[in-house]
Amino acid sequence: MKDLYLIYKNLTRKKTRLFLTCFAIFIAFLIFGSITALKGALNSGVEMSADNRLITVNKINFTQPLPYSYVNKVKSIEGIKDVSHANWFGGFYQEPANQIVTMAVDPETYFTVYDDLVVPEEQLSQWKSNRRGVLVGERIAKTFNWQIGDTIPMSSNIFSNKDGTQTWQLQIDGIFRGENEKADTGYMVFHYKYFMETQTWGGDNIGWLIVTTTDASLNQQVSDAIDESFANSAAETETSTEAAFNKAFIEQIGNIGLIIFGVVFMAFFTILVVVGNTMVLAIRERTNEIAVLKTLGFSSPRIFKMILIESCMLSFIGGLLGLGAAFVIVQGASQELSRFLPNLVLDQSIVLQALGYMLLLGLVTGIVPAVRALRLNIISGFQGA
Repeated sequence: MKDLYLIYKNLTRKKTRLFLTCFAIFIAFLIFGSITALKGALNSGVEMSADNRLITVNKINFTQPLPYSYVNKVKSIEGIKDVSHANWFGGFYQEPANQIVTMAVDPETYFTVYDDLVVPEEQLSQWKSNRRGVLVGERIAKTFNWQIGDTIPMSSNIFSNKDGTQTWQLQIDGIFRGENEKADTGYMVFHYKYFMETQTWGGDNIGWLIVTTTDASLNQQVSDAIDESFANSAAETETSTEAAFNKAFIEQIGNIGLIIFGVVFMAFFTILVVVGNTMVLAIRERTNEIAVLKTLGFSSPRIFKMILIESCMLSFIGGLLGLGAAFVIVQGASQELSRFLPNLVLDQSIVLQALGYMLLLGLVTGIVPAVRALRLNIISGFQGA
């Protein structure tokens, strides 16, 4: 008789218990997959940051502008490769509920410093030559079903247009995507000069500088040089790596990592207790059967292995179903929340982590009953000990 057949029969002998145990594991991995994907989406700005990319903002507050003259001054600092700049627009499409991250940028340098964004050359050239042009991220374009050539009304909740409205008519010249699936493409960019020419206030200012260094090892040296250049000026600066800047921005809404860890830990601890207790009870009920197997010539290590495999199978059945449900939920949520969490994906790293936890769960919950079966004396087994 094959060992796997015996394992299958033992696993399914009490179908209600099997269902309830698998359901508990299902819930645990559903939570794990969904929440870990959410954590990845929130932290993607940190994970996707280039090692040699720096962000320079006004030292007082991120919302305070910097003089445009800072661009050329920063270019002259040793160790800097490229410099670009951006302004926050505060955009929405058609109605305020449709908030879209929109920035006025320098078309000649923006996609140089963000070389991990991909836009076809002909689209990039068209955008550079069209002062009313806009490049939109792939996920936003899919959300609103925008096509190249469409003219879209983008309104600002901060700035006013010189024509008396708060709306700019922009033409879509291209759609950009990220080299990495988790790259943020949930925003759009248009011409800084066009923005300056048409808005009614704000002066010749920029929101922040994006700088790339010739080598990541020069980051601190370049950061210090930038900030020292504008020390004691009317607009002092604060420069940090893009990863540090994005991390600080995310942490404004709380320690997401700690929250995620707490939720996942409690779910797994509860499941560990449930499954462990179930396996111990199941093996205790089969004490006489284990004694019979040993009498028939089944070695103790063989029985030990069978019980561990049974425990792992139980873990993988519930775990894979839960992970599959998490994938469906994440896929659906990524479509609905593309404007807010454009990089919500259940990627390969999460799947590999989940598989590792399934194996660990199976081994931990199966080891105690497996050891009991390994040490079981045949005579004691027949006596019901």
